[in-house]
Amino acid sequence: MSSPQTDPKYNPPSFWPKHASVPPPKPVRGTRLTVLGCGTSAGVPLLACKCRVCASKNPRNNRTRASVTIQAGATTFLIDTSPDLRAQALRNEVHWIDSVLFTHPHADHIHGLDDLRNYNYLMARSIPCYGNQWTLDELTERFSYIFNENTQLGGGKPMLTLQLIEKRIKIKGVTVQPLELLHGQMPVLGYRINDVAYITDCSYIPDRTFRYLKGLEVLVLDCLRPAAHTTHLSVETALAFAKKIGAKKTFFTHMGHEIEYKKFARSLPRTMFPAYDGLVVST
Repeated sequence: MSSPQTDPKYNPPSFWPKHASVPPPKPVRGTRLTVLGCGTSAGVPLLACKCRVCASKNPRNNRTRASVTIQAGATTFLIDTSPDLRAQALRNEVHWIDSVLFTHPHADHIHGLDDLRNYNYLMARSIPCYGNQWTLDELTERFSYIFNENTQLGGGKPMLTLQLIEKRIKIKGVTVQPLELLHGQMPVLGYRINDVAYITDCSYIPDRTFRYLKGLEVLVLDCLRPAAHTTHLSVETALAFAKKIGAKKTFFTHMGHEIEYKKFARSLPRTMFPAYDGLVVST
């Protein structure tokens, strides 16, 4: 498929302010991960739930749908486009996205896709989006108006180039290693960028994937709830995988309302922590 490029013929809709543009971000030393959201598909609090976590005044118990950015040097990757993307981007001042890496095509990980058009306006170019074949097929089917050249623009539509990722590649000089995982019976992806790995929505990490998880500074790992689950890691299984991987720091994500932040934090080994929306970790 075509590579991303500046398109002088692509004009933002009339409502878009002419002064709204941004320069590329300043390079960072090492790698910086920002947790945009660390909640389940329903988020926390759940609608109409009055449990202790959903009613909590602690902002770290308020979790939007799971997503992160990873900046390596001057290159910014967004992992997944959650339904909360617009609010997450505003809250965390995410003004630039070089590429999107998709883990899988469930609604809580892709249904913010249309918000990427705002970045097309800001950066005046298309955005490459990477995923496995299942994800790319689902994106094309569910968001057909984006990829059909004959659809009416209306308020605009995202300019995206879909790219299959099956092995380690370089994106703008940064090495991206896809990580094969199982989400129940479904093949999904995690990603390693430099010394940071992101693994959400999985119930099992195959043996062949562990060779790519050595020497990590930071691991972000799925951890749904204390009780066992057929498609996600429980607290017990997440801890077991985290210990096996042995990252210097592990942060748990995709947490439901069964997990209270302070109580969970106190129960963890000293190198492991619950993530929270807005967490920034640098290596």
